[in-house]
Amino acid sequence: MTAAPTPPKPGWTPHAWRARPSAQQPEWPDWGELDAVLAELARLPPLVFAGEARTLTESLALAADGRAFLLQAGDCAESFGAFSANAIRDKLKIILQMSVVLTYGAGVPTIKVGRIAGQFAKPRSSPIETRDGVTLPSFRGDMVNDIAFEAEARRPDPQRLLRGYHQAAATLNLWRAFTKGGFADLSRVHAWNQEFVTASPEGRRYEDLANEIERALRFMSACGIDLDAELQLHQVDAYTSHEALLLGYEEALTRQDSLTGDWYDCSAHLLWIGDRTRQLDGAHVEFLSGVKNPIGVKLGPTSDPDEVAALCERLDPDRRPGRLALITRMGKDLVADRLPPLLTKVSEAGHPVVWACDPMHGNTFSHASGHKTRHFDDVMAELRDFFAACADIGVRPGGMHIELTGEDVTECLGGTEAVLDADLEQRYQTMCDPRLNARQSLDLAFQAAELLRS
Repeated sequence: MTAAPTPPKPGWTPHAWRARPSAQQPEWPDWGELDAVLAELARLPPLVFAGEARTLTESLALAADGRAFLLQAGDCAESFGAFSANAIRDKLKIILQMSVVLTYGAGVPTIKVGRIAGQFAKPRSSPIETRDGVTLPSFRGDMVNDIAFEAEARRPDPQRLLRGYHQAAATLNLWRAFTKGGFADLSRVHAWNQEFVTASPEGRRYEDLANEIERALRFMSACGIDLDAELQLHQVDAYTSHEALLLGYEEALTRQDSLTGDWYDCSAHLLWIGDRTRQLDGAHVEFLSGVKNPIGVKLGPTSDPDEVAALCERLDPDRRPGRLALITRMGKDLVADRLPPLLTKVSEAGHPVVWACDPMHGNTFSHASGHKTRHFDDVMAELRDFFAACADIGVRPGGMHIELTGEDVTECLGGTEAVLDADLEQRYQTMCDPRLNARQSLDLAFQAAELLRS
């Protein structure tokens, strides 16, 4: 049995993690330059605010109790090169569409959290990559180095941290404008359907649902309800999240809230710890134990029930609903066996966590073409077994964590309008892991809504 470290003392500071072993950190060639960049980041304005993170925690408390559902979705890794207003808009479109499907189909609010405005760094299985006898540092995301397989490109560059901050700020500016400035108005439910989705079976099914929503709105108006006064119909709350991987960057953007005195990591509303960095005595757990944001932890098939319970005690000793989300990523062949002991142990320990399923990462395989891919059927198989395991143990399924894009890519196989093996190379654009396209994402939302209803 793994013993939990003692909870953080009241004197926790944002730099306390530096005394712990830190996994997945780049080997910066110039530590002086890194320190100067981090000092500059510490002087810049926060990207999000403590009050927003508290509101998200309150919403996630509903998901832990089965009265809401978390949809966390977006790119595997954001790109400096593919940054545009259209890309942000299209990503939000598909998240809004999926939210409508889930909310209308399952009858509970959908909490919308994007993997956006900060998902620039990626953990790697090896710090180096070798091609044709040449060995270079691995690509760790645009916030660290460049994907080009060249010595200078793969050199970690601290200036990229500043570029990541400024792109995150610009992304958040558009994200807030779209969600609060009329684009997310429910009267635009038809307008969110992209052209290439509208003609698909999923798109036509969505159009039928949109017609039902329109009729419901007209009915409420005819009954004398002032729809213009109902703010929830005209704007949405949509939050940001990323893996808190580069701890120097996260520390630099951590601020003490003037209202409560608590520390918040103001780089995003929700931060998560990856499956490779969730060591109980490690730097990532130490850092996130002290900030008051809602926190996620990725749990792969090697997760031990006692260790997971110890992580819950370390990150949420006060058992605050909405504080902690456990995001399982087992793979379709292992989830039915590996998940129930975790559900049981955490429930018996009394931790009010949000149980969410990441059905993407455990189902990645190498295609004959050389591309990494996933099959839609495998993704759905893990999601179904996740719901089944929750039902068997008596735990509320609280959400799902999906890698997707609003663009018409061909990166994952299958779906109702199937991406075939021969299609894979046509529009394979991801920087790292394969994403569902908009049609596949809608298909998944409809099937997830049916699972929620049952």
